Amino acid sequence: MKKDNIKICVLRMEGTNCEQEVYYCFKRLGVKPELVHLNQLTGGRDKRNLSDYQGIVIPGGFSAGDYVRAGAIFAARIKSKLIADLKKFVEDGYPIIGICNGFQVLVEIGLLPAMDASISKYPQVVLNINDSFRFECRPTLIKNVNKGKCIFTKKIEKNKILRIPCAHAEGKFMFPAGKEAELLQKLIDNDQVVFRYVDPDGKYAGYPWNPNGSLYNIAGICNLYGNVMGMMPHPERVFYSYTNPDWTRSKNGNLDGDGKAIFESTVNYIRRKF
Repeated sequence: MKKDNIKICVLRMEGTNCEQEVYYCFKRLGVKPELVHLNQLTGGRDKRNLSDYQGIVIPGGFSAGDYVRAGAIFAARIKSKLIADLKKFVEDGYPIIGICNGFQVLVEIGLLPAMDASISKYPQVVLNINDSFRFECRPTLIKNVNKGKCIFTKKIEKNKILRIPCAHAEGKFMFPAGKEAELLQKLIDNDQVVFRYVDPDGKYAGYPWNPNGSLYNIAGICNLYGNVMGMMPHPERVFYSYTNPDWTRSKNGNLDGDGKAIFESTVNYIRRKF
């Protein structure tokens, strides 16, 4: 598929606030992103269909004010009208990314981790309140530990450490009590763990390197098929290296930020598959 024919749905609703950055990440790569309000997919004005697009991104922010819990209302509205179309979208191989609040939405819908099918009836994990009980907003270091299933990391070397900022109050990845070891092992065996928080030496460490207390230092996961990914840090904020706080001290002249490869991998996947 040619780049200029690829359409990406950047899905938003009341309270999302990172959609513009995501839009420009894809625009810079030569594809056609579109900011789409949820109402446009569920019967409002300027009607759109999921079948119009080859990829979906659910951006960060505070959808519906994060009332009830983060991502819950956005997810409920999607499930009430779009769940069959969304299930088909995933099973047809099209990619979906959820960033921060978007990750929380995908978990609530059941699209992640979905360890046995394309979607689970009930949430299998939760992204809980940070151990610090504070909003954590700073650069984080995450390691790509995926062995090849995830289509969003094809341009990132295994074990490469990326510096990508986080900004969340509810990012602690947790399984149901008493099932942590069993379900974590299943996630690992399925090659569904994508990113893990590390310290500057590349070691798995606690706070502040793990900003929320996530089990197994998990910062991002994918589904069973590798075409749905959720991550807490914000790759759209480091498409360029000069948005890092120490960019003036960099001597290599490379303007590519650590987040760019995730969007490039998405576009390359669509071009090859469709």
